[in-house]
Amino acid sequence: MFRAEKIRVAIADDHAVLRESLGALLATHRDFELVGMASTGAEALALVEKTHPDVLVLDLFMPDTDGFEVLRQLDRASVRVASLVLTGSESQPDYVHVVRLGARGLVLKGESPEKLFAAIRTVADGELAFSDDVAQGVMMAMTVDTHHERATNLLRLSEREKQIAYLVARGMKNKDIAMQLTISENTVKRHLQSIFNKTGAKDRLELAVIALTESANAA
Repeated sequence: MFRAEKIRVAIADDHAVLRESLGALLATHRDFELVGMASTGAEALALVEKTHPDVLVLDLFMPDTDGFEVLRQLDRASVRVASLVLTGSESQPDYVHVVRLGARGLVLKGESPEKLFAAIRTVADGELAFSDDVAQGVMMAMTVDTHHERATNLLRLSEREKQIAYLVARGMKNKDIAMQLTISENTVKRHLQSIFNKTGAKDRLELAVIALTESANAA
């Protein structure tokens, strides 16, 4: 998809070789602009405040201030940056934690660079970027903690809105939802705004958790 402006990316990772390699690879893509790199959590926070990137590629385990604390402080400050976690961790609790703290996506360090770049584009477009296995585990863990009263908000939705809510829970993007339901992407966006207003969900991730909870309660 053509973008009128480049995606401004910041990288925070304490491993110099990985950090520099990612920066060099980003430079080979015409739709990316590298605005800076950080080796610690504190540097990452300062870099975001200074450069206002569209996407922050964030390692979880760094000196002085780890990635979890970076996400926590960005969330508290309501900073408008899409945080994409790049990690070697295989811990499901870590994944759940970063989602709760507002991460928009997660890519494992063993994945290919192209998968990372695709995830950067995805979160820059306002979508979530989690692999199917990671997303399923995170959603189910978060669903356990979601109150039933919140899920019953889906009862206020029209049948079409319920359809869209459940498709969001399956990780589908607006354009894919539009194709499946044979409606325009703009119509999907209008329905989503209504869904957010009726359910109180603040974003697609929270809506997915609510939809999964309702589905589990109905089973």
